[in-house]
Amino acid sequence: MNRVDEKVALKSIEPIGFIKTPFKEKFGAPRQPGLAPSAQAELELVTPYNDPDAVRGLEHCSHVWLIFQFSENLKSGWKPLTRPPRLGGNEKLGVFATRSTHRPNAMGLSVVKLDSINTTKGVRLNLSGIDLVDGTPIFDIKPYIPYSDSIPHAHYPGMEQPEPLQQPIHFSGQAQEVLLREPKLKALIEEVLQQDPRPAFHSDKTRIYGISLEQFNIKFSISPDAIEVIAIDQP
Repeated sequence: MNRVDEKVALKSIEPIGFIKTPFKEKFGAPRQPGLAPSAQAELELVTPYNDPDAVRGLEHCSHVWLIFQFSENLKSGWKPLTRPPRLGGNEKLGVFATRSTHRPNAMGLSVVKLDSINTTKGVRLNLSGIDLVDGTPIFDIKPYIPYSDSIPHAHYPGMEQPEPLQQPIHFSGQAQEVLLREPKLKALIEEVLQQDPRPAFHSDKTRIYGISLEQFNIKFSISPDAIEVIAIDQP
């Protein structure tokens, strides 16, 4: 057992709130924040952290950091090596050199846009550009401070911002009918699919995939020529 300095008081942590997002499962959720600006979310703080005084002044921030837990990965544990999707899923890197969701303490960090704060009943933060799965526990909120949090000349070769897919997106007749009733859903689907949520090792261009967005199941395929939204189903 590692020796802990007697002067350090270790404290267990607990969620300050839970987030509601369009992403009902890991597959389809953006791999980084900000890649799907239309992905809106609501963070509801829990007692005793839902005191309006706790967010006083935060409304002046355009963006906030969320410290959260990869709660869906707790049972699977962690490994020292991982295969980042950005490197094609073939090259292994150390877990601390990646944004792998399988980490020793299952902790994550995400910067998102703060759209508004509702304190009429408790505290709710309305956010966008989210990359978290619905129900993710949040452990802390910190203001994004541009002069210290943005480092223009920072670099990490091989981990540059990915270019979105450029193929045209076609919606089937059935999908278009659903979008007539749910017009805001179209932008979210396009942003998510342009980031190519398919596993890096999948090469079958005719395979039909399904992702859960909001209360809908989106069936799609991606080929070199087009992104086809085949159906938008509601359970």
